Amino acid sequence: MLKQRVITALILLAILLPALFYTASTVPFAALMLLFMAAGAWEWGRLNGFGQAGSLGLGAVCTALCAGSWWAGWVDQPLSTLWLIAGSLWVLGGVLLLRAGVAGWPHIPAAVRLVGGVLALWLAWLAVVQARNIGINFLLSVLVLVWVADVFAYFAGRTFGLKFTRNKLAPSISPGKSWEGVWGGMLGVIVLALVWSWADRHYGAGVPSFYSVLQSRGLWFLLLAAVFMAAMSVVGDLVESLIKRSVGVKDSSGLLPGHGGVLDRIDALLPTLPLAMMLSSFVHP
Repeated sequence: MLKQRVITALILLAILLPALFYTASTVPFAALMLLFMAAGAWEWGRLNGFGQAGSLGLGAVCTALCAGSWWAGWVDQPLSTLWLIAGSLWVLGGVLLLRAGVAGWPHIPAAVRLVGGVLALWLAWLAVVQARNIGINFLLSVLVLVWVADVFAYFAGRTFGLKFTRNKLAPSISPGKSWEGVWGGMLGVIVLALVWSWADRHYGAGVPSFYSVLQSRGLWFLLLAAVFMAAMSVVGDLVESLIKRSVGVKDSSGLLPGHGGVLDRIDALLPTLPLAMMLSSFVHP
C-alpha cells in the first residue's frame, strides 16, 4: 500500500510541478486543474448515485463551466463579489451540513447536491487559476497552508488526542479526529504564516504571497485569517467524510491508487481556495 501511494504521488508531482512552474504561460496549469476538477465532478456523480453515463455528463458540465469562464476572461478579472458569495456559502453551508450530520445528507434534494458539488469544483478551479495568475509564491502559500494544517493536525492528534478534552471532534463523521488535532493544525498554520511573512520581507523581492497580502492589514488580521483558513480546511475535510459515510464508501473513487480519488485529495482545498481569494480581495479589491 505504501509503495503504491509513493508511486502515485511521484507520478502526480511529475505532472503537476512542470505545469505549476512553467513561467511562459499559465495555460498548462489551468488545463491540468480543469482535468482534475472534471474528474472530481465525475466522482461527485458517482457519490450521488449516478451511473457511468450520468457521472461523465456531470464531468462534462463542470468542464464546460470552467472552460466558459476561462474563455470569458474571468480568470484575469477581479471577482470580489463572487468570492464573497462563495466564501459566505462555504461557511454557512459547512456549518449547516456538519450540524445535520451524516443522517441529514440524504434529506437534501438531489438537484441541490449535484449543483452545489459542481459549483464548488468550478469555484475551486477559478480560484486556483486566479491564484496562479497572481504568482507561484501566492498559490504555494495557500496550498502549503492546507498541507501544514493537515500534517500538524495529524501529529498533534496522535500525540495529544483526548489528553485535554473528553470528546472527539466529530465522532459520527470522522472518529479519528480530535480537538487537539485541530488546535495543533492551527498552531502549525500560525507558525507558517509568521515564517513565510518574514521570508517575504527579507527574500521575497516584492513577490506577493497570501501572507504578505494579509499582513498589509496588520499582524492580527494575518493571524486571524490563518486560523480561519485552518478551521475551514477541517470543514472541507469533514464535509467530504460526512458524504462518504452517508453513502457508505471509503474513497471517492480509485482514480489515484493508494490515495483514493481526486475529491479525497482536494477536499480541504475546495473551501480554502475561494476563501483565500475572498480574504485577499478584502485587502486589495
